[in-house]
Amino acid sequence: MNGASREALAAGRESLDALTDNTSADATKLADELAAVTTLLDREVSLRRVLTDPAQSGEAKAELAQRLLSGQVGGETVDLVSGMVRSRWSRSRDLVDATEELANTADLTAAQKAGALDGVEDELFRFGRIVSSSPELRSALTDKAATATAKGELLRSLLGGKANVTTERLVVRLVTQPRGRSLEAGLESLSKLAAARRDRMVAVVTSAVPLSDRQKQRLGAVLAKLYGREMHLNLDVDPAVLGGITVQVGDEVINGSIAERLDEATRRLAG
Repeated sequence: MNGASREALAAGRESLDALTDNTSADATKLADELAAVTTLLDREVSLRRVLTDPAQSGEAKAELAQRLLSGQVGGETVDLVSGMVRSRWSRSRDLVDATEELANTADLTAAQKAGALDGVEDELFRFGRIVSSSPELRSALTDKAATATAKGELLRSLLGGKANVTTERLVVRLVTQPRGRSLEAGLESLSKLAAARRDRMVAVVTSAVPLSDRQKQRLGAVLAKLYGREMHLNLDVDPAVLGGITVQVGDEVINGSIAERLDEATRRLAG
């Protein structure tokens, strides 16, 4: 997002945080209702254009949102969406993307309150790896001829009782409502959103053999100092790395042996 949409999304995030900081707020209910609003806005192109029309006053757009949503979703969701449409948006599509992000964030907030956010992050990463290594599963989950109900049932059979309920909710929603994204892109976006919930960056670490606890601690500490933020390590093992390690942080990929890379990072910090 750019310009006005970025500012509008930031305001929406602040409003959601203010709501979910209240211990009485039901973050999971907010997630369900925001997801329903996302579906509505994604389907009704003319509606979202009206709600983002810069020629209309913010108050008029908020009143329209209130009339449409009152009685369909809770008051907290109505207030949140009304506040969002008061903002200016660069593109009408950005409002849909922002509402979806807030729905996912609400689910992640529920996991965070339950002390399960770390586990959800790891499960999203692992599920992405499973999909990448199983063309048959990916095909089944992205088959346009298959119904959303069938895909949801398949995912629940795979994840039910084996993954955190938030992981299941996020993945089911992504697969059944892809909104034109690839499955891989959607999972990556969810993983980054989960990391951002803790104000952390994600480092995807691929090594030929599992790292020891000491190596993980050293690598995490060095990367955190290099990037200036706490780093969450998503660990993967691939014998093809030939005894070395690959670290990807965003678009940057670092290759080299564990010892060489850590030594180089230490030298950079010392310099």
